[in-house]
Amino acid sequence: MTSQPEPGILVTARLLAVRMERLSADSLWARRSSGLRGSLLRSIEEIDLTPPEKKDDLLPALEKLNLRAFEILTRAAQEIRPPRPELNLIRREPR
Repeated sequence: MTSQPEPGILVTARLLAVRMERLSADSLWARRSSGLRGSLLRSIEEIDLTPPEKKDDLLPALEKLNLRAFEILTRAAQEIRPPRPELNLIRREPR
């Protein structure tokens, strides 16, 4: 029994689902991504349970979910603010 390598779309979907889980709960995009993450996970599970000869039929829908996940993660990353400079002013002297 030889196992076929996972399609890149499926590998990407798994990675995106993990990344979306790690969004800060305070982020507006984290709340928006929760439904999409659920859809990704359901699609991944469905593909995992589908016979290999029928998996190709499910990949286009998963690719659309991946594109939306990339969009949400990009916007969440743009929401991250750089650290405030005044927080770096406190310096400790070596002991």
